Amino acid sequence: MRLKIVQAGEPVLRQKARALSREEILSAETQALIEHMRDTMRDAPGVGLAAPQVGVAVQLAVIEDRAEYQAKATPAQLAERQREPVDFHAVINPRITSADEAKLEFFEGCLSVEGYSAIVARAQTIRVEFLNERAEAVRVEASGWYARILQHEIDHLNGILYVDRMLARSFSTVPNLERHWKDVAIREVKSRLG
Repeated sequence: MRLKIVQAGEPVLRQKARALSREEILSAETQALIEHMRDTMRDAPGVGLAAPQVGVAVQLAVIEDRAEYQAKATPAQLAERQREPVDFHAVINPRITSADEAKLEFFEGCLSVEGYSAIVARAQTIRVEFLNERAEAVRVEASGWYARILQHEIDHLNGILYVDRMLARSFSTVPNLERHWKDVAIREVKSRLG
């Protein structure tokens, strides 16, 4: 079942989502929500989807960065972004326990800010503790693109959109990003934008 992805302006996207109990995580309702969110994310397509994006204010996100999503990127772009496939998993009640001070800047989009993108600085490496879809404790050290995805989705669970963190002058429609900035280094984009 595909869920409706709400767009910027919906109040649920600006609320701090509530934590889920172990019993709630294991409930048929939450398990179905995880499945529907997975299908919705894949259908979009996207690499992450947080429950608030489908109108449910709970601390739950799903993540998956499939190899086929990376097919249009050059090997140099994949290396620069430190982007590798990430298997599907749910992230519940996440907490970033450490974040590298080194930041990486790249264009970032969002299924709830459809049709736009902007440069966002994110920690290069983070450590995150969360519960998975079986209510098991997980600790992940993530770097590069996976760290970016985690930070983006955790922001959603705290009522934050990437537009709150973006380099405002880089805000662009996706067609204009493709036309003007697709193969331009971020340093050069920033230089040209002033």
